[in-house]
Amino acid sequence: MDRNRAFTHASLTEYPFKDRLTIRAADLAFYLLIRVIGRTIRYEVSGWENFEAIEAAGRLPIYAFWHDRIFASTWYFRNRGIAVITSQSKDGEYIARFIQRLGYGAIRGSSTRGGVGALVEMIKAMRNGTPTAFTLDGPKGPRYEAKPGAVLLSKKTGHPVMPFVIECARYWTIGSWDGLQIPIPFTRAKLMIDKPMYVNPDANDEQVREKLRELQLSLDAMVEAGANWRSSV
Repeated sequence: MDRNRAFTHASLTEYPFKDRLTIRAADLAFYLLIRVIGRTIRYEVSGWENFEAIEAAGRLPIYAFWHDRIFASTWYFRNRGIAVITSQSKDGEYIARFIQRLGYGAIRGSSTRGGVGALVEMIKAMRNGTPTAFTLDGPKGPRYEAKPGAVLLSKKTGHPVMPFVIECARYWTIGSWDGLQIPIPFTRAKLMIDKPMYVNPDANDEQVREKLRELQLSLDAMVEAGANWRSSV
C-alpha cells in the first residue's frame, strides 16, 4: 500500500466540475457533522484489556464491527492511522476524504468492485505496520451478516481480528439498508471489545468458515449486551 496515497486526498481532475463541487461539499459536511456530534458523546469502555493484549503481543488490530455503528466508531478510533476500504465511486470519494480528515487511510475497493485488489492492499498495509478496519456487513448487507474479509486478512498477515460494538443510548436512525445510527448529541455510549481472534495461516476453508462463525457469534453477543445496557440507562 502506498501510505501517502491512502492518507492523502486524491485528485478530483477525473470528475466533472459539478461532481467535484458535490464531493467537496459532502466531504466537509460529513466531517463537520461527525466532529460536532462526536465531541459530545460520553463513552464508557469494557474490554479495553483485549486491545492492550494485541499491543502487548506486538500485533496490530484488525478492527471488525457492523456498518450501522460506523458514526460513533469512526469518531472514537480517529487519529490512529487505521486503513479502511472505501468504494470506487463518487460517494466513496467523499467518504474517503472526510475519514482522511479524521486520521484514517482510504483503500479503494469493496466486496463488489475491486474487492480482491483491495484485500491485497490491506495485506500490504498491515505488513507495513498499518492497522486496518472492516465493516463486516458492508457495503450493502445483508445487515448483521459477517463477510470473510477480516478473517482472510488475519490468515494472511498473522494479525488478530478485534471485534467490537459501540452502543449509543440515544440515536437517530437513517432509512438505509443498515439502519445507520446517528448519535444524538450528548448521548452516552458503551464501547465493548471482545477477545482478539487469531486465524492460523494454514487454516483450510472449513476452518476459515468456523472462524467466521466465531466472529459472527462474538458480534451478535455484543449487540445483545449493548441492547441490554441501553435499556438500563
